[in-house]
Amino acid sequence: MPFPTHLPPQPPDRQPAPPSRLRTLARGSFSEYRRIAGVLRRETVGGTLLLAATLAALVWANSPWSSGYFAFRDFRLGYAPWHLDLSLGEWASDGLLAVFFFVAGLELKREFVAGDLRRPAAAMVPVVAACGGVALPALIFTLVNLGAGGNALHGWAVPTATDIAFALAVLAVISTHLPAALRTFLLTLAVVDDLIAIGIIAVFYANSLNPAFLALAIAPLALFTWLVQRRIQSWYLLLPLALLTWVFVHASGIHATVAGVLLGFAVPVVPSRKIGAPDAGPGLAERFEHRFRPLSAGVAVPVFAFFSAGVAVGGPEGIRSALSDSVAVGIILALVVGKALGVFGSTWLITKTRHAELDPDLAWIDVFGLALLAGVGFTVSLLVAGLAFGEGTPHDEHAKVAILGGSLIAALLAAVVLRARNGHYRRVEALEAVDGDGDGVPDSFGREDVR
Repeated sequence: MPFPTHLPPQPPDRQPAPPSRLRTLARGSFSEYRRIAGVLRRETVGGTLLLAATLAALVWANSPWSSGYFAFRDFRLGYAPWHLDLSLGEWASDGLLAVFFFVAGLELKREFVAGDLRRPAAAMVPVVAACGGVALPALIFTLVNLGAGGNALHGWAVPTATDIAFALAVLAVISTHLPAALRTFLLTLAVVDDLIAIGIIAVFYANSLNPAFLALAIAPLALFTWLVQRRIQSWYLLLPLALLTWVFVHASGIHATVAGVLLGFAVPVVPSRKIGAPDAGPGLAERFEHRFRPLSAGVAVPVFAFFSAGVAVGGPEGIRSALSDSVAVGIILALVVGKALGVFGSTWLITKTRHAELDPDLAWIDVFGLALLAGVGFTVSLLVAGLAFGEGTPHDEHAKVAILGGSLIAALLAAVVLRARNGHYRRVEALEAVDGDGDGVPDSFGREDVR
């Protein structure tokens, strides 16, 4: 009897396991999921306050009492010899936003040191997506404004940022059943996006750099770093050093929010390993983040929005005037089209080039909906617009209208897509709850019903 050349097929339980493939947006660890859930709750509340502050500013700035708003925003106080004779609006953008970027620095460092993104394979996707979401909007804005002349091209970085609080607030309103991996992806994407934006501000929007003040900033920053690395938490020591660092960075011509990021990066993430150390539980970065995130989301960002979003639209005629400016057209196209295609295209490309696959619990339409939501640019976009064109200039006023309009359009489009996907996942969860044994037949049915 001849020996068979082909072995019979093996039973299913003996089939060799298929080779594992990399997965994009896979479910993270449980500890990371709990931490992200807490962050999302706080940012969602902050997004609600941000929206309320924006509406209040718009209503006041377009009311018969608008002169009071602008007089309040432009009221100046501070110490002129240290370049601190600032308006209230400038104090909000230079001072309060430093708290926002301090928390962003803490968050980003924690993600890459102790979070799921410490693994290069997991970090690659949101980082590449953030880069794509910065590059393509900048390119679209530049192409639209190539022949505009003047300083129109100075605003190339305006549509590159994603507003964390605003985007997460929109996501919280329109979805309750979307997989947690999508929310984590949006949060990480926005944090990396903000880091890129602050790098752009430091390099391209420095105002008459003063090396002497920049050198002076090194001393308090170094001492702050030394103290926190030794796990010293006394704010009688740390807060004056942080303020001195901020003052010297501001006086150097680099935007003062850069000081917030540098101070955030200085804080250690890993808990002390010394026996009997007072902070043997959570690391210092987690402690500081827990303490300052409510201040950032609940005070700093809403107050900044109140002083920055107050633009006199001027009714339909004012909107037509803004849209006649190529700066406004470029910003809207970049936020709505550039952000969506940049984030989605980069995510798809990095997935395919790594021979990976999207997590089975997700679909590419989910990623596209999230990419649309990344076009909600607000806080950092308003900041960059003021730096690029100068507060109160026509380009700046038109840019603010475009940022508000583009963010609203992006949020509405994302709501359409994600709302539909939210309904899909709600039905899936309901079916899984009924079919507890996973046999595809609802448990409430008897065998006679199946027949």
